[in-house]
Amino acid sequence: MTNNSVESTTPVYTLSITSTLSGIPVHSIRQYIDKGLIIPFRKESNRNLFSQVDILRLKYIHKLLNEDGLNIAGIRSILALIPCWAIRECAASEREKCQAFHSNNYPCWEASEKGMICKNTDCRECEVYCILENFLDVKSYLKTLIP
Repeated sequence: MTNNSVESTTPVYTLSITSTLSGIPVHSIRQYIDKGLIIPFRKESNRNLFSQVDILRLKYIHKLLNEDGLNIAGIRSILALIPCWAIRECAASEREKCQAFHSNNYPCWEASEKGMICKNTDCRECEVYCILENFLDVKSYLKTLIP
């Protein structure tokens, strides 16, 4: 018997299918991409594909906007609070060079200056970007850091 399951980070859904599965309009998803809240996989044809993790992220973003009353800047700030340097175990010398360590305004995948560990990493595959796969929200993850 063949196992046809797909990895949760594998981009397989088109924009229209992602819109249907997430319940979020296509124009909103495009806005979230433009604002750096989500990173779609881009095919050579320039079409975007999304994974199951992306759909979870979209639902979380949509909840923050519509139920919690946050705006895009607020969501970016929440995502910027994810301590990527602790998750990726960056050395103190690397943190000093990393824009994500110092900024409160955007998540690490948006940083223009990154440490050596992250420079050649595909952010879509990074455990920091995929954190919502295992936690309902950022606060749930942050609570795991407290002994």
